[in-house]
Amino acid sequence: MEKRSVYLDYNATTPLHPDVKAAMVEAFELFANPSSLHDPGRKARNAIEMVRQEIASFLKASPEEIIFTGCGSESNNTVLKMLACPGCSKECVCSKGRQELITTAIEHPSVLHTARYLSSIGHRVHILPVDSYGKVDLKAYQAALSERTGLVSIMFANNEIGTIQDIKLLAQLAHQAGALFHTDAVQAVGRLKVDLEELGVDYLSFSGHKFYGPKGVGVLYVRKNRPFCTFIHGGHQESGRRAGTMNTLAIIGMGKALQLIKEEMGEINQRLANLKAKLKEGILAKIPDIHLNGHPTDSLPNTLNVSFNGAEGESILLYLDLEGIAVSTGSACSSGTLEPSHVILATGLGAELAHGSIRFSLGRETTEEDIEYVLAKLPPIIEKVRSMSTVYSSGGCR
Repeated sequence: MEKRSVYLDYNATTPLHPDVKAAMVEAFELFANPSSLHDPGRKARNAIEMVRQEIASFLKASPEEIIFTGCGSESNNTVLKMLACPGCSKECVCSKGRQELITTAIEHPSVLHTARYLSSIGHRVHILPVDSYGKVDLKAYQAALSERTGLVSIMFANNEIGTIQDIKLLAQLAHQAGALFHTDAVQAVGRLKVDLEELGVDYLSFSGHKFYGPKGVGVLYVRKNRPFCTFIHGGHQESGRRAGTMNTLAIIGMGKALQLIKEEMGEINQRLANLKAKLKEGILAKIPDIHLNGHPTDSLPNTLNVSFNGAEGESILLYLDLEGIAVSTGSACSSGTLEPSHVILATGLGAELAHGSIRFSLGRETTEEDIEYVLAKLPPIIEKVRSMSTVYSSGGCR
């Protein structure tokens, strides 16, 4: 079989949609600072405000509730660090004795590391367990909620295993306890229906490069009349909520990407769900001793995470890479470490299986031929990696 180039790491990032690239090239003429009052500045600002309205319409929000940021991680940090804001107003949540944070064991590092920082400066942080599918333990959640809870931050859809949480219910429970609710929707926006009127969350984060837009631009949604503390101080941009010269090109690119995904999402999701099913069935049929990670139904249509018993994930990744197949062993933000996936460990799998996990995340350019190529190359790679292991013995997952 002729060597192909197969990219199956769309949860890490996506390529620019050709129409997004064209829109950004056209926008090169909008070079002026959008905060300037002259005509070139106003033209850049008008283009940005059109994108703000487009995003608000897509999410069923108001334009004034949309703040442009540099990425999803910045948006997440902005919300969580409100608990530690030293100069907040009397309306802010941290001024009312509600300084506890609730999050989960499977969050993105930008949430978990920020939670760790908050804990180090004296805030109590509750890390909720999840079940074997990655779903939040509701009993533990309700037990953690109290009159001291200031903020809850729970990921909409997990970046490693694809599990989708019931965000509407989780937000309702937080509000019943008097707490505010944030969701990291970086993997959800552009792949799932995200209706802010229905969800009822107070804050939501996402990033442009996850749905075929550019890197270096994100969004933070802040519901009207909810507390807010500025994370980046400086100029008056974003109504004084996020300082820094606005990234006109990236914002325009993200707006075009969202416009396109709005038109294509239904068709793409159905096609990717079929390809994911083909990949899963092929792996189950051809490779013994595996464990499927994530929820069987409440999962992103493009994400399949598999643990291969007796095979180390980094070795699998490298051998696949030699065959032109790009996958991941977990979050791209954690790929510099050899530690097993914190997400897989949180679902109850042992370290050995967690070390042997591979994430296949499909995208708009994935074809049936790509899946067939992976299914041809993967089984002998697993057999080879297992044969080099001194600890593997057949007989099922441990």
